[in-house]
Amino acid sequence: MAEQFSVNVEVTGDIGVIQWSGATDAETLAKAVSMAADDILLGHEVRRLEVAIPATDQMARRALHLAGFRREGVRRHGWPVDGGQYVDVHLYSRLAGDIVYGPEGFSSVMNSVLPTKRLIAHALFRNALGQVLLLGTTYKTDWELPGGVVEPGEPPRIGAEREVAEELGLRVTFGSPALVDWMPPSLGWSDALEFIYDGGVLDDATIAGFVREEREIASINWVDPEDLPNRVSPLSARRIALVLDGFTGFTEDGIPV
Repeated sequence: MAEQFSVNVEVTGDIGVIQWSGATDAETLAKAVSMAADDILLGHEVRRLEVAIPATDQMARRALHLAGFRREGVRRHGWPVDGGQYVDVHLYSRLAGDIVYGPEGFSSVMNSVLPTKRLIAHALFRNALGQVLLLGTTYKTDWELPGGVVEPGEPPRIGAEREVAEELGLRVTFGSPALVDWMPPSLGWSDALEFIYDGGVLDDATIAGFVREEREIASINWVDPEDLPNRVSPLSARRIALVLDGFTGFTEDGIPV
């Protein structure tokens, strides 16, 4: 006899863990989980309801999306399967204050499960001799342009201005980017988009006023354009050369499309 489908919630303090057993379909599971979540989060003093499922369980994932649960993390190789293998575990939760229904509820769930990309913003500065400003960092061997990772909710332009201020104490205002590049996965990083802003030529007084951020910035360097391939990654060298040549537009892996 097939096991009867049932949903169970165990509460410890103000946190609940939801589980189910027995065969069912995505729509039925979604309704059951949604009703249980509404009951436990709205009718009791529970602030958080969570569940962990194997990444391979597509039906359960769809049901949780329909029930307003948001994915908040992945536990790698956390679920045993046949043959001594393991699959990733997806961690989902609903909070008592979450907007679950309507367009915003749907968008919030999708925002937690759809792919995301890193945004990086750098600036290219030159001196009166035509040399390019590169920074040596405390965490990598090759040099790079001033700038860094854009914060969540921060426009790339503002991110570039903030990073330049943090790294060099230099207050600048950028306009449109000179180059936007798609970066393929590399060195353990996933793919990303990088915005490069042309900061123009800095005068001697501005350069003399640099204040180096000492925790991450090891050195401030001016490099002749022909020496750039010896100081930066091949991808960075391609992109800098394009900007110096006056290119504006979109590239993939530093190659114009």
